[in-house]
Amino acid sequence: MQLAPALASSLDRLARRLQELDAALADPAIAADNRRYRELSREHAEVSEVCALARRHAQREDDLATAREMLEDARGSAQDAAQNAELRAMAQEEIAQAEAELDALVAQLQTALLPRDPDDARPAFLEIRAGTGGDESALFAADLARMYSRYAERQGWRCEILSASESDLGGYKEVVLRLDGSDAAQGAYGRLKFESGGHRVQRVPATESQGRIHTSACTVAVLPEADEAQAVQLNPADLRIDTFRASGAGGQHINKTDSAVRVVHLPTGIVAECQDGRSQHSNKARALQVLQARIQEKERSERAAKEAATRKGLIGSGDRSDRIRTYNFPQGRLTDHRINLTLYKLGQVMEGELDDVIAALLSAQAAEQLAELEAASGV
Repeated sequence: MQLAPALASSLDRLARRLQELDAALADPAIAADNRRYRELSREHAEVSEVCALARRHAQREDDLATAREMLEDARGSAQDAAQNAELRAMAQEEIAQAEAELDALVAQLQTALLPRDPDDARPAFLEIRAGTGGDESALFAADLARMYSRYAERQGWRCEILSASESDLGGYKEVVLRLDGSDAAQGAYGRLKFESGGHRVQRVPATESQGRIHTSACTVAVLPEADEAQAVQLNPADLRIDTFRASGAGGQHINKTDSAVRVVHLPTGIVAECQDGRSQHSNKARALQVLQARIQEKERSERAAKEAATRKGLIGSGDRSDRIRTYNFPQGRLTDHRINLTLYKLGQVMEGELDDVIAALLSAQAAEQLAELEAASGV
């Protein structure tokens, strides 16, 4: 399959951009700026991957042209009939393989060139709140927090608990994690952004004495950490900052120091708190980061709600009211309702093996974007 003119033009631009990135990364001034160097290195990895696909496509086009020439030569040759038949068979096999790979490469290139969310490379705040189901819901919230923490470990990300409100039985009424995968090709937000929504669990609770299956629910919200250059500017006059003693494990420090910080944004009523760090200063800085992320998410949600009036995406809006997934423990089944995905490997998923789920969601998003672009271009 040949490349469409628009696709070929985009690949030419990326080839030139790759040369620019090669030169920039060799510049000592940029190498001395760690943040800029990381940004360019990440872009270089992404562009290199696409350019490698483009080179492979060009190579297979050459192979296809050569195989077709060989087939024509074999048909018109006066050589031995048996040898002629063997050459034709070889040429036809190579043509079939090249055409199949070219089709696959074009699809990969189209997906690779889809518009990307600039927040995909950002660290993420992941908020889990217990919903219906009382203590069982809080225990499930703890299970989800562990699942995402184990997934972060598998990805080589940094994971920290910023704040937590524990239940009597050891679960969480609410817990906020910060996941930093910014050193990877795709950051934590880009991998986990479709986890936002309602998560339902069906199982026999630890509190159930008669073995009956109960249904409980938690809500998950995934927010990108705000870029310092683009973060919402907070007016100190709009903030109320309270300090209090952190709860949970921590020994004498927890009991004697008002190190936990709660920040309230008065115009919106949005609240953020942090009690993970040992110093009030670091907790305040973290709480302000969470607050900025929540304010930006509120603005994004309002924009998405307006767009949803005219178009509802397959993946959904990410609103917490959307029930996105069911975890059925008696049957070992996980079902993602947005893309009709069912996996009978719930035990592995709860241990952080989320790759199959996340890959399916990202593929569904890519297919949706391609359909929209084709519709817009009249294809």
